[in-house]
Amino acid sequence: MKSAKEYISEHKDRFLNELVELLKIPSISADSKYKDEVIKTSEVIKKSLEKAGCDHVEICETPGYPIVYGEKIIDKNLPTVLVYGHYDVQPPDPINLWDSPPFEPVIKKTELHPEGAIFARGSCDDKGQMYMHVKAMEFMTATNQLPCNVKFMIEGEEEVGSVNLAWYVERNQEKLANDVILISDTGMIANNIPSITTGLRGLSYVEVEVTGPNRDLHSGLYGGAVANPINVLAKMIASLHDENNHITVKGFYDKVEELTKAEREKMGEAPFNLEKYKKALDIDAVYGEKGYTTNERNSIRPTLDVNGIWGGYIGEGAKTVIASQAFAKISMRLVPHQDWKEITQLFKTHFESLAPAGVTVKVTPHHGGQGYVTPIDNIAYKAAEKAYESTFGKTPIPQRSGGSIPIVSLFEKELKSKTILMGFGLDSDAIHSPNEHFGVWNYLKGIETIPQFFHHFTQMSK
Repeated sequence: MKSAKEYISEHKDRFLNELVELLKIPSISADSKYKDEVIKTSEVIKKSLEKAGCDHVEICETPGYPIVYGEKIIDKNLPTVLVYGHYDVQPPDPINLWDSPPFEPVIKKTELHPEGAIFARGSCDDKGQMYMHVKAMEFMTATNQLPCNVKFMIEGEEEVGSVNLAWYVERNQEKLANDVILISDTGMIANNIPSITTGLRGLSYVEVEVTGPNRDLHSGLYGGAVANPINVLAKMIASLHDENNHITVKGFYDKVEELTKAEREKMGEAPFNLEKYKKALDIDAVYGEKGYTTNERNSIRPTLDVNGIWGGYIGEGAKTVIASQAFAKISMRLVPHQDWKEITQLFKTHFESLAPAGVTVKVTPHHGGQGYVTPIDNIAYKAAEKAYESTFGKTPIPQRSGGSIPIVSLFEKELKSKTILMGFGLDSDAIHSPNEHFGVWNYLKGIETIPQFFHHFTQMSK
């Protein structure tokens, strides 16, 4: 019987070429001018699932971008694995910081990826990791080694908050019924230190608007006499953290889970080199909430960050105006038990209360989602653990992630299923940033490891 490693070796060039072609399509869900490209990508995914061996594949329309559904049911008495992924990508801005065009994939060697990495928007998040599952499916069906039923649900709106996924899931619960959900949209500690993500932070994303005078004003004639919305917004934002970088929104921490000393010590066992971390980011010091380590700050603690801020004149040369309006986009990463809708309302109430006389403030919620923690004592986690052991030769470390995949809590609520997060990217892969990349080794290792999960989960489910 042919092994996954042998099959991958035979088809390596094709596997890479297929991914490269997929990465060339700018499926940017946040920008409506790329609508045709997003839809085109869904059609490519449909054809890929058909070629991989799914018996039934369809493009399911939603009020937004379509969801690609595929399945292969070999025996209704066997367990079913539902694979989730997304085919949309982040906008590539700022373009000038890319070393190569974001939708013209190139493979280059790096210090962490001596076998090469694919540089392109979406290479790691999530086209490359999603496509590992398609190729793993191909291997299992081509060699008659698919041990259980499999379903695929690949969406096109993850990067804009999975706007219509809940709509789809609520209407297709029987179709999506499963025993476990498998996602690769996270990472691992290092290529020689595999890890399984056991926790995700939630998210609340808002836009704020500060309005002063009814038009832009001459800064000489009106400066000092009229509230400047940009100055006001800057002060309001600055007040959202205190001297210990603790978030000042009233009630923000009321439901934050405090980990025990033992749990924090266990987290501290994960390898981490602070000097390398700073060097990789070209910073001379880390920054964050007092009393917590860097790894704790970006995983088990909530945060509040300004993602964009604008207003007034930003063109070439000078234009001395007091802007009529100023804007900012703000995201809050939340930990389990913090409800994103409640936090959004707390923020709105607090931020509006900060407005001085002379301006008005508007807070517009965009999207959000709940945090999630998966237990490490169930058979799905143990199957994933066995899978990594079989291909990496060592036991993976359970690790909480600072990122958010809001749909995971949705799946548990609507489908009553646990999710296993088997990510193969690295923190240094620059997802959401210029020069995003995904290691060739990581891509192929994922294809090798995923079938092992199917095998062990099926065996443990008997």
